[in-house]
Amino acid sequence: MPERAELPLGDGRSAPTVCRGAVLPEWIDYNGHLNLAYYMVAFDRGTDAFWDAFGLDDPYRARTGSSTYALESHVTYHREMREGDPFRISSLLLDFDAKRIHQLHRMYHGTEHYLAATNELLFINVDLRQSRSAPFAPDMQETLAEIREAHRRLEVPPEAGRMGIRRR
Repeated sequence: MPERAELPLGDGRSAPTVCRGAVLPEWIDYNGHLNLAYYMVAFDRGTDAFWDAFGLDDPYRARTGSSTYALESHVTYHREMREGDPFRISSLLLDFDAKRIHQLHRMYHGTEHYLAATNELLFINVDLRQSRSAPFAPDMQETLAEIREAHRRLEVPPEAGRMGIRRR
């Protein structure tokens, strides 16, 4: 199994913080707050940080010839973020199967700690050589199972559940 950073398992009570940043001036819209498109930019940075932490990263993609594609995304907006506001993103692995990942990000104000927005996502693993869905490598499925087991003990936020993995 390739080396990886410590798994993002959380503290047993809440999902782990995977990304921190600040609202950039170019992210502000004509209403003076974070534009909806840039919430997705911040959440995408959270996805990259979350996945990098457990090895779904550039070396994995090079080794397996696969990557993930987004199938579905849903954002909820709770409170405004303004220019310069610090933020942190926590990530929860809600579910996975051999080919898909279902996760939820929550964006919090970095100093006032209020919930600003959430992003629920469904991804599929794709074999880039064949341009079709394919199972994650066995070691990645084991890693996902370990994270999911730890995250199963955490409270599922009320914003989750607008999508999911359908099982036949």
